[in-house]
Amino acid sequence: MGVARGGGGQRAIFGYGETTSYSALTNLVSSAGVVASDTTGVGTARRVLAASSYGTDKAIFGYGNNGTSLSLTNLVSNAGVVASDTTGVGTARSALAACRYGTDKAIFGYGDVPNYSSLTNLVSNAGVVATDTAGVGTGREYLAATSYGTDKGVFGYGNAFADLSSKTNLVSNTGVVASDTTGVGTIRQQLAASAYGTDKAIFGYGNNGSNLSLTNLVSNTGVVASDTTGVGTARYALAASSYGTDKAIFGYGTTGTRVSVTNLVSNTGVVSADTTGVGTIRRGLAASSYGS
Repeated sequence: MGVARGGGGQRAIFGYGETTSYSALTNLVSSAGVVASDTTGVGTARRVLAASSYGTDKAIFGYGNNGTSLSLTNLVSNAGVVASDTTGVGTARSALAACRYGTDKAIFGYGDVPNYSSLTNLVSNAGVVATDTAGVGTGREYLAATSYGTDKGVFGYGNAFADLSSKTNLVSNTGVVASDTTGVGTIRQQLAASAYGTDKAIFGYGNNGSNLSLTNLVSNTGVVASDTTGVGTARYALAASSYGTDKAIFGYGTTGTRVSVTNLVSNTGVVSADTTGVGTIRRGLAASSYGS
């Protein structure tokens, strides 16, 4: 996710999710990783959606569920302003993931339709979502995705028919999804992922019957490393984004009790201890970088 590289924009945005009800709240993140207080939500309140940066400095939230699966999207300007709903394109679904590819485009993929899906939808550098592309790889939900390298992406982990996975699917710089790569690391779902550095990525946290705080680093060639012992509160249903060009942030989620804690990730992939949360506690939200 980011500006002409696999990393990210200067700032980030957390958005939507579930508090005690469906939410459209957002929280902006500064170029120093400081999370701002709540911004009143715009668009349809929902949870288990996905988000990615696109263009050189913008972002998009898409799909999700508010009692029914949705295919609408909300564009985010380079000032972090969320636009009203855009009528969705492609199959309505939730519990999907999204990431940047090709330096300025994005891809939504997988999710629950209500059966486990591997469908994808490409997003142009103007934020226009394309119709469905037939899925590749194992259909699953509650997975995560991130960019890596300077122009590629990866979907990873998730739940397929009550079978937790650690498999990954690489995305080329033209948005073509590869077949399954045998998984590395602990199987889990409801985790989050982000780019960091200028060309690497990280998967973190999640649940496999127990709450987890472990991470798995991804090299600039898309190779996933074995588990790194986690730092911070073990939780799931959180979100992550790059910020400050080369760093990342994990935030929010639930331990069984919703939280708003965040964990910053250095440009070498080191996760910091908990930062006291800002904004409304929630789970099932999404996050993306934006700005330049």
